[in-house]
Amino acid sequence: MSEEKHHVVPYRVYVIILLALIALTFSSIEITRIELGAYTVAGALIFASIKSYLVLTYFMHLKYDKKYIVAMVVFVFALFLVVIIITFLDYLYR
Repeated sequence: MSEEKHHVVPYRVYVIILLALIALTFSSIEITRIELGAYTVAGALIFASIKSYLVLTYFMHLKYDKKYIVAMVVFVFALFLVVIIITFLDYLYR
């Protein structure tokens, strides 16, 4: 643990990420009011994915972690994406 490098992130970065998360939250709420048909859920999921990426990268410091931890998180997101695709395909062909 002592040989690990510590990183210092300026507060300005956290404020910018916070403002982006707030804007994306309001955008994901507003997209549900627009009639896009089947694409409404897809749009909300895209906003949620962007928000989760920002939280994982900056607030959970994944940007500064070791590569194998990043690979594990990418694997979990890939698995989540496969489950979402299978769910949409099941819904589509019912």
